[in-house]
Order: sequence, then C-alpha cells, then structure tokens
Amino acid sequence: MKIRKLAMNLSNLEQHSSKKVELEQYSIDGDLAAKWLSDLISFGDLKKGCRISDLGAGNGILGIGALLLGAGEVVFIESDSDACKIINKNISLLGFQNHSKVYNSHIDHSNIPTLDTDIIITNPPWGRQKEKADKPFLQSILDNCKTAHILHNNKATHISNFFLKEGWNVEKYGEADFSLPATYDHHNRQRDKTRAGFWRVSPN
Repeated sequence: MKIRKLAMNLSNLEQHSSKKVELEQYSIDGDLAAKWLSDLISFGDLKKGCRISDLGAGNGILGIGALLLGAGEVVFIESDSDACKIINKNISLLGFQNHSKVYNSHIDHSNIPTLDTDIIITNPPWGRQKEKADKPFLQSILDNCKTAHILHNNKATHISNFFLKEGWNVEKYGEADFSLPATYDHHNRQRDKTRAGFWRVSPN
C-alpha cells in the first residue's frame, strides 16, 4: 500500500474523545502515522506476517496501520476503556478482528506486560503532566528484550541514556511535527504543534 493511501485510510479512523489529562492522550494524525510506519518498513522491522505490540494504543492508529501494511497480528494495550472500545470498532470496520488482541490494561511499574511479539511500537506519555510517566513503557521494552520504535518529544535525551546504559543499540533516526489540537482545558490555542523524534532501540 502506498504511503499516501495509508495516510488517508488512517485519517478516516474514528478518534477517541477522552480528555484524561493525566494520560496525555494526544492522537497521532494519519500523515505522521503513515510516515513513521514507512520507516519501520525501511528498517525491515515491519514485514509481512510479523507480530507487533502497540503500547498506549489510543484509537489503534499505529497498530491498524501496521495491519494494513501486512503485519500478521497486533496486540493493542491501552489503559482507557473508552479508547479500547474505539480500537475494537476501528478493527471491526476493517475486518481485522482475527488479527488483533485488545487489552484494557494500565502499564506501570507494578504491571509490566509480557509481550510475545516480534517488535514493539509506542507513543508513550511524554511526561509533561506526570514526570517519568513514560518510564514503565521504556521498562516494558527492556524487560521483554524486543526491538522497539518509540515516538517521543524530539528534545528527550533520557531515552538514549536509558537503553545505552543497558548495552542496547540506540538510533534516533528522524523527527517531524506533531499536531496538538486544543484538547484540554489548560490549552489556550485552538491548535499548536511540537516536534517529535523517532528512536529505534534493540538488544545487543
């Protein structure tokens, strides 16, 4: 599937309308998701039949994009039960029920998931509302010893430090604008944007 067509398909997915500020629920738009997934293909990590875990899945846009590109199975893990309903709805509309598993589960230090998949993808909370909110997501990658792709604040330095000290391979391979619509009460503009970065981490 061409990236432009993928972006259009992903843009048509139903968005989740939750406004739980502590979860930092900022949705990835279709264009950004398609671009990022194309990077995964370039690395050879997203390939036909592969199994993927999507941590903090939101409305499922990343995992569903991977399925559209040929992934064999995606495990969606999302702490917001309302968002899980949207994931299931989007999956059903595209006929991916037999290739998906959706878990309503909160990832924290006392609940690190065991992931029997080939790779992990995640856009974790960036820690703007709760310091180190992303730490359990990074720990999940480390504990499961899986190659992972992470979308985070472009200025983040702790990701490389976290994995390098464990002897992992780390590559920051790109950046892009990340749209920030006025989702929460503390936002004073209708729409803003920030700069996101992309990391690939893998066990040595």
